[in-house]
Amino acid sequence: MSLTISRRSFVAGSAAAVIGGAARAQESVDAYPSRDIKFVCAFPAGSGADVYVRYYAEKMRPIFKRTVVVENRVGANGNMATTYTARAKPDGYTIYIHAPSSLAANMHLFKTPPVDVVKELQVVAGLNRQPFMLTVGVQQPWKTMDELVAAMKAKGDKASFATNNPTARVSSAWFKKHFDLKAVEVQYKTGSETMNDMQSGQIDYAFHDPVTAVANASAGRIRMLAVTTKERMKSMPNLPTLHELGVTGYDVPGWWAPMVPAGTPMPIVKKLNAMFDEVTNSKETFDFFAKFGADAWTISPEDGQKMLAEDIKSWAGFIKLANIEPQG
Repeated sequence: MSLTISRRSFVAGSAAAVIGGAARAQESVDAYPSRDIKFVCAFPAGSGADVYVRYYAEKMRPIFKRTVVVENRVGANGNMATTYTARAKPDGYTIYIHAPSSLAANMHLFKTPPVDVVKELQVVAGLNRQPFMLTVGVQQPWKTMDELVAAMKAKGDKASFATNNPTARVSSAWFKKHFDLKAVEVQYKTGSETMNDMQSGQIDYAFHDPVTAVANASAGRIRMLAVTTKERMKSMPNLPTLHELGVTGYDVPGWWAPMVPAGTPMPIVKKLNAMFDEVTNSKETFDFFAKFGADAWTISPEDGQKMLAEDIKSWAGFIKLANIEPQG
């Protein structure tokens, strides 16, 4: 008899513990956030990435009803910030705002990546999608991609193009291979460093990130001819895509997202998703991203994680195409 009571007591006690644990977990989600939140940025204060992060920090404060601290952890092509976030406590209070497409590239740009991003980070939401732009100096006569290609074929190995990051190198390699061009690559550290040579005519064309491209096009330094996304951007509907201009199948978009350490409770991830979507779906945010040639864009945590995994696979082929030697 005592054994039966003991077993019943054990079962009842276990059930109570499970119910109590679930209740406490729900209370934790309901109370979230109960303290200040940290947004991690992989680039310096004042950079294009920092502008994105601080925009969301400002807009999320009234939603969180908490202070949002931006922490810039710069170095190793983003790996410093990536590693810091992956090692942080998975409780929703450390949020990494960065481009998962860049993290996917880093999985192949380094021989031994410090973080397996698809296993150690969780995508929370989408913020934007953005292309790279095919650009030429504004003093050049070429107004369309076809005019540029014809001129580059005529110049042969006297033609040149600028690159300053992996996406630019991949886009340029694909473009060059598709049209069988002989143009020579000239590498720069930053997009801004290419401008003098593009304006002087020493460099014929380049694929620039949207922040660099839109700013310099607005300043009258370069002309944008096409974008690298398969579909036209809502923020720049008059700018054609390489795909529709004949570079069939070419689609190398960048995208930005908030991410948290893997293991963050999914109810908190879902709550964060709704909070970020509230900001991203606003007209103010559409207009903000449009200034940088990007489209505000949302995605679920599940689909975001799948997209990150797909990007990692895609970048394996991109790196080979661009003949980029992994570092370290």
